[in-house]
Amino acid sequence: MLPFTAAFAGNVHAQSPQPLTLAQVMADPDWIGAGVENAWWSWDGKHAYYTLKRDGGNIRDTFSQAVDAGAATRLDGAALAGIDGARQVLDPQRARMAFVRNGDIFVRDLSTGALQQLTRTDAAESRPQWSSEGALVWRAGNDWFRWTAAGGAAQASLLKAEDSPDKKPKADDLRDRQFDMLRTLRDDRARRDAVREQDEQWRRADPTRAPAPAYLGKDVEIVDSALSPDGRWLVAVTQAKDADGGQAGKMPKYVTDSGYEEFEEVRTRVGHDAPLPQKVWLVDVANAGVRELKYDTLPGIADDPLAALRKAAGKDALKGNRDVRIETDGDGSGPAIHWSSDGRNVALLVRAVDNKDRWIATVDLASAELQSRHRLHDDAWINWNYNDFGWMPDNRTLWLLSEQSGYSHLYLAGDGGKASALTSGKWEVSQPALSPDGRTFYFTCNRNWPGDYEVCAVPATGGEVREVTALDGVEGFQLSPRGDRLLVAHSTSYVPIQLAVANADGSGLRELTDTRKPGFKAIDWIEPEYVQVPSKHGAGTIWGKYYGPKQLEPGREYPVVMFVHGAGYLQNVSARYPNYFREQMFHNLLVQQGYLVLDLDYRASEGYGRGWRTAIYRNMGTPELEDYLDGLDWIVANRQGDRDRAGIYGGSYGGFMAFMALFKQPGVFKAGAALRPVSDWSQYNHEYTSNILNTPDIDPEAYKRSSPIGYADGLQDSLLIAHGMIDDNVFFKDSVMMTQRLIELRKDKWEIAPYPMERHGFVHPDAWYDEYRRIHELFEHTLK
Repeated sequence: MLPFTAAFAGNVHAQSPQPLTLAQVMADPDWIGAGVENAWWSWDGKHAYYTLKRDGGNIRDTFSQAVDAGAATRLDGAALAGIDGARQVLDPQRARMAFVRNGDIFVRDLSTGALQQLTRTDAAESRPQWSSEGALVWRAGNDWFRWTAAGGAAQASLLKAEDSPDKKPKADDLRDRQFDMLRTLRDDRARRDAVREQDEQWRRADPTRAPAPAYLGKDVEIVDSALSPDGRWLVAVTQAKDADGGQAGKMPKYVTDSGYEEFEEVRTRVGHDAPLPQKVWLVDVANAGVRELKYDTLPGIADDPLAALRKAAGKDALKGNRDVRIETDGDGSGPAIHWSSDGRNVALLVRAVDNKDRWIATVDLASAELQSRHRLHDDAWINWNYNDFGWMPDNRTLWLLSEQSGYSHLYLAGDGGKASALTSGKWEVSQPALSPDGRTFYFTCNRNWPGDYEVCAVPATGGEVREVTALDGVEGFQLSPRGDRLLVAHSTSYVPIQLAVANADGSGLRELTDTRKPGFKAIDWIEPEYVQVPSKHGAGTIWGKYYGPKQLEPGREYPVVMFVHGAGYLQNVSARYPNYFREQMFHNLLVQQGYLVLDLDYRASEGYGRGWRTAIYRNMGTPELEDYLDGLDWIVANRQGDRDRAGIYGGSYGGFMAFMALFKQPGVFKAGAALRPVSDWSQYNHEYTSNILNTPDIDPEAYKRSSPIGYADGLQDSLLIAHGMIDDNVFFKDSVMMTQRLIELRKDKWEIAPYPMERHGFVHPDAWYDEYRRIHELFEHTLK
C-alpha cells in the first residue's frame, strides 16, 4: 500500500506510445485475460481452487493451484470428482468439513482427508450446518435431512402447504344434515379417522419412520425454511398463495430464432408489485406442531414512517402492523435465519416492506415469541448491504453489521442490552468472517481512504483493528480450514481479479495468479489519479479519478469529458479493477486524442457511509448533478480544463444523470450521451426505486422532481440516446417515451441508437463498438 501522500500525488503515467483504437478497446475482453472467479481452499490448505472463463465462450474451467509452489493445473473429467466445494462449513470440533458440489452434499474428514458423498440426486441440496454434537443438516426443496456418522442420513422434517387432515371443515348446513341423517356416512368417516390416528401413533412411536408432516395450510406457499442442527425445531416462511403480484410488462423481441416477433414477460413497475408480506412459523418437528411467530413484539412495528406522506396524498392511514418480510442472506444462499450450533437459539432478520426498519430477532422456543435483539431504523431506507449476522461460539451472543453509527461496523449483541461495537470510525466494514477458533474477526475495510480496500482483523473480545494486507484493491478473502492462512482476491486499475495467499497475520504474501494476456500487459496504461474535489454544496469531499496527459501544455485549455458510473449505489473511484473497464480504456483513448476525463463517486455512491448514500432520498438527480458541477469547476481550476468544451456520458444511472445534466443545466455540457437511461422513475422496479422515492401513489412529488422526462424542455445541447431493445432492467420503453417527448417539444441536435439484440449490459463487441463510435463522434463534433 502506498503512503497516503504518495497515493494521490503525481501518479499519472505516460500513455501508450502506440495509439489505441476504438476497435481494440471495445473488442471481446478475452484479449485482456479473464479475471479469477469463485476461489476457495482445499481441505488441507495446500491448494487453492478457482474458476476462469474460457476464451471464446461462457464455459468456466476449474483450476488447482498449489499455494506454496508450482503452476496451476486445469481440472477436467474425473479430476473434478475429488475436489472440495466452495462455501465450506466446519463442525464445532473442526474435525469435519461439509460443502455442496454440483448440488450434492459431501463431508471431508480433516484428519485423514477421506471424502464421503452423502447425496447423489437431481435435487439441489443446500445450506449445510453442523450441530454441536457433530450431526449435519441440509435442505433439498422444502425438505430437510440430517446425517450422523453413526446413523447415516434420514429425512428430518416434512412441510406441506396443505390443510391438516384433522382440521375441522367450515360449517356447512347441507353437509351437517347428511351426516345427521346417514349412519353409513358417519361410520365411513369414523373408520378413516381411526386409521389415520392409529398410523400417526405408530409413526411417533417408531424411530425408523419418517417424521410426521407439518401442515401450514392450503392458502399459503412455502418461501423458505431453516431446520435446527439438532433436528428438533424448524422455522418456516410463507406468503399468501396466488397473491396478485401486479401487472407484468410485455417486452417485444424483434430479432429471434423463430423469425417472428416474440414477447417476453418482464417485471412490474414500482408501486404495482410491492413485495408480498410474509409470515413465520415455528414447527416442533417431533409432534408436527405449528405455531405462528407474531411480529407484535418488534419495537416500532406499528409505527408508520410514511404517515405524513399518506395524509398529504389523501391516502388512508396505516392500520395495525406494517407488512414485513424475512430478508435473504447477503450471499443469496437462503433466508437470513441462523440457528446456533446447539439448536437452542435462532435469529431472524426481519425487514419492513417499506424498508425503513430492520430487526434482528431471536425466538423464545417455549412460548413461540419473537424477541428483538437489534433494531435499525432509517428515515430514508435501510441499506441492502451490511446485513450480515451470526452466532458466536457460545451460542448465545450474536455478531452483526449495522449502519447505526452512519457507517457499517461490527457489533456484538448479548442476551439483553445494547449492542457493543467492535469497530468504529468513518469507514466501512464488509464481508465479516469469524476465524475457526472463534477468536478473531476478519473483514474488508477501507480505513486509509474510501477506495483502498484491505483485509482487516479485530479480536472477537474487542481491541485494536489492524490491517492484515497491503494490497490496496482487496475484493474478498477466504480463511483456510485451519484459519492459519488467507486466500485473497485482489485487483488494481488494470489488473482483473487475481489471487494471493498470505499467513493469517499478513506475512508471507505470495501472488498465485496473473491471468492477463501479454498484449494487454504490454500497454502502458494511464494510471488514474485519485483526486479530492471540494464541494460547494455542503457535501465535503467528492472523490474522483482523473485521466490526463503526463504533462499539460502550458497555456492550453483541454476539452473535458465527465463520466458517470451506473447503479447509483456503486463505487467506481477505488484502487480495484473497475466494473467499467471498457470505459477506462476508452478514457485512455480520449486522453491520447487531447481530452481530459474526470470520473466521480457522486453522492449516492457506495463506500462513503449512510449520509452519502441517502443524500438523494426523494430527490434523485440534484445532489449528484451538484457534485458534477463542482467537478467541472475543479478540473477547470486545477487541470486546464476548458469550461466551454465539456461533455458528459454514462449508462443506466449514468444515463439518467446525462439527461439531468443536459436538461437542468443547459449550456454547461455541450454534449451528452445517455446510455440505457431511466427517463421516468415510475417505470423502474419496486425494490430499488421505492427505497429512494417511496411509491408514486403516496410521494408523486418525489417522482416528478426526480424524473428527467419532466425537464426535457431544457435541452439545447447535443444528445445521444443509446439503448438495448431487450433491456429487461431499464426498459427500452424509457427511451421510446423520451423520444416521443423530444419530438413533441420539437427539439433538434439529438439522436437515438437502438440495439435489437442487447439487454442492459451489452455482450456483443459489434454493439459495444457501434455505441462508443457514436459517443466518440459526438464528442469530436461538439467539443473539439
